[in-house]
Amino acid sequence: MSKLSDMEKNPETGNTPEKEGEERRSSAPSARKSAIIVGGSSGIGRETALKLSAKGYRVYNISRTPFKGERVQSLTADAAQEGEIEKAIEEICAESGALDLLIYSAGFSMAAPLEHAKSGDYRYLFEVNYFGAIEAIRAGAPYLKKRGGRVVLVGSLGGEMPIPFDGFYSSSKAALAMLAREADLELRPHGVRVCALLPGGTATDFTYSRRIYNEEESKGYSSSVKKASAALANMEQGGMTSSLVADSIIKLAERKNPPPVFAAGGKNNVLRYAYKMLPERFTDWLVRKKFNQK
Repeated sequence: MSKLSDMEKNPETGNTPEKEGEERRSSAPSARKSAIIVGGSSGIGRETALKLSAKGYRVYNISRTPFKGERVQSLTADAAQEGEIEKAIEEICAESGALDLLIYSAGFSMAAPLEHAKSGDYRYLFEVNYFGAIEAIRAGAPYLKKRGGRVVLVGSLGGEMPIPFDGFYSSSKAALAMLAREADLELRPHGVRVCALLPGGTATDFTYSRRIYNEEESKGYSSSVKKASAALANMEQGGMTSSLVADSIIKLAERKNPPPVFAAGGKNNVLRYAYKMLPERFTDWLVRKKFNQK
C-alpha cells in the first residue's frame, strides 16, 4: 500500500486523516461529562441514570444489583460494607480521569418501634443512607475538583418532619441534609458544590422493599406500626413519579449556584417551608393525624 502524499495530510497538524481520527477518539472519553450514581439500579436512581445518558453523560452505576441495560456501565458494591463504594469510585475515575457529577441515591427504610428495633437493622440503615454517602464524597472529591463537579445527595422531606415508626430513616435523611451543607462549605473553595434534594412521597418499588416489623417483633406497637406503614405506602404511591424527581436532580446539579438543600417540586418546597414556620406541636399533631396515630 502506498503512503499518503503531503497533500493528503492536514496542513496545520501534519497528521493523516486516520491519525487525526485516532486522536479524536482517544480524547473523547475525557471530554465527555461523566456521572456516577450510587444506587442507580432502580427507582429514582435508575431514572436519573437514563436521563443523564440521554443528555450525553457517560454514566456509571454502583449498587448491589447490576443496572439492566447497555446505556449505563455498572459496578457491584454494597454501601453498607466499608471500603466497597470507595474502591468502585476509584476504579471508575481511574478510567475516566475526572468526575463531573456524583449522585448518592442508595437508601433503606424500616418501620419499627424504637423500643424494640434491632441494633443490626438500624445500624445497617445508617450505613446505607448516611455513612455510604460520606464514603462516596470522600472518594469522589479529588476527581470532582478537576472539573468543578457537583454532588447531589438524595434525601427526603422525611428528614424535615417525623414519620411514625420510620424514625431511623427520617433521622438518617436529616443527617444527610446537614452533611450536604457541611460538605458544600468545605468543597466550595475548590469549585465543587454539594447539595441535597428532598423528594416527598414518590411512587417506586422502594415502598415494597421497606423492612416492616411483624406483630411478634413490634409487640404492643403492632397496630400502630401497620397503620403508619399503610399510610406511608399510600402517600408514596400517590406521590411524584421517579421521572419528575430525576428531572429535579439534574436541574439542581446543573444550576450554577445550587442551594445546599432543596425540595423536589414546587408543592414540596411550600410544604417544607410551612413546616419550618409552624409550631412543632402543631406540625407533630398533623403528622399523627396523617399517619393515623393517637
